[in-house]
Amino acid sequence: MNVELNVNGFSYIASFPDRDINNIHLPLLHQLTQLLKQKQRQHQQRLVVFLAAPPGIGKSTLTEFWQILSKQDTELQDLQGLPMDGFHHYNSYLDEHHLRSRKGAPDTYNLDLLNQYLAKLQNAQATWPAYDRNLHDPVQDAIKVTAPIVVIEGNWLLLQEAGWQDLIKYCDYSIFVAGDVSDLKQRLVSRKMKGGKSQKEAESFFEKSDGPNVLRVLEHSKQADLMLMMLEDGSYRNQKSLA
Repeated sequence: MNVELNVNGFSYIASFPDRDINNIHLPLLHQLTQLLKQKQRQHQQRLVVFLAAPPGIGKSTLTEFWQILSKQDTELQDLQGLPMDGFHHYNSYLDEHHLRSRKGAPDTYNLDLLNQYLAKLQNAQATWPAYDRNLHDPVQDAIKVTAPIVVIEGNWLLLQEAGWQDLIKYCDYSIFVAGDVSDLKQRLVSRKMKGGKSQKEAESFFEKSDGPNVLRVLEHSKQADLMLMMLEDGSYRNQKSLA
């Protein structure tokens, strides 16, 4: 299936193999719908899903695709993606603590604020911060949470380190997507070059920032309910049963 997506303000055509849709994506969305029904019987109105993966996997693309699929099948409940980018510390804080060059690492996020927003997700009027890519800073309460299934996507949601590992108490279902490091490097270097960096600059950024983050996510994240592997062609292999 070819579908037009809008991710981070950019529109493009993404392709998803029919076998992945039938064997992975739709079964997952049907399972999430069933889990939501169970939660609603307990008088909770939202199902909270964590989607964790290293940089370069395309978490936002995947979540946007799930949003579209959820609207095409009347048996599925609506799904909304909530990115973790809005929990970056402000650049003023990063500069003050000499962290700007490491932006994207766990200690450059406001973990206390993330906890506060996660704790309020069951509220009918829940909101979520966004990341303004012109200001390069967060904007609080920029997103209205409207869907009964929310997929929070970020690198560090399943990180087995102090503070981060406590986030799992807010999660009803977890998904982890792994990938080959060399494939992810190619994707991330290409992404930086499209943003205007030279190949040398892009590769240097990978070695100093993206590369260590990729390894940290892959090596220090806990097992999820659903484990996927992204293959070189962008398709997925299920590493663990959906059941």
